[in-house]
Amino acid sequence: MKKIIFYSYLKCSTCRKAEKWLKSKDFEFQLIDIVKEPPVVKFLKLALKQYSDDKKKIFNTRGKAFKTLNLDIDSLSREEIIQLLLSDGKLIKRPFLICEEKKVILGFNEIQYAKQFI
Repeated sequence: MKKIIFYSYLKCSTCRKAEKWLKSKDFEFQLIDIVKEPPVVKFLKLALKQYSDDKKKIFNTRGKAFKTLNLDIDSLSREEIIQLLLSDGKLIKRPFLICEEKKVILGFNEIQYAKQFI
C-alpha cells in the first residue's frame, strides 16, 4: 500500500473529485487542510525540484490570492518561493499529493492518478 499525503482545500471541487477518486479505489491517505496546514518545507522543495522547468505549476494561478500578488515567479529565488507558499496555503496548486514522500502530484487528472497509483 502506497503512503499518500493528500493536501486539500474543503471548498475546492477539484480536491473533492480527487478525494472521491482515491476513495473509490480504496486508497488510504492522510488528509490535511492545505489552508490550515500548508505542506512542510521538505515537500515544497520536492515540488520545486520536480517542477523546476515551470515553477508556476506549483502555484494556484487561478486563485484570488495569487492574482492579487501580481508576481513574476521566475524572478524569485527558491527560498522566496517556499516562504511565499508557506505564508498562504491558498497560493499552492491543489490538490497537492505526496506519494511515498518521493513524488508530488499537483491538481487532479484521473489518467495521471491511475498511472501513479494503479
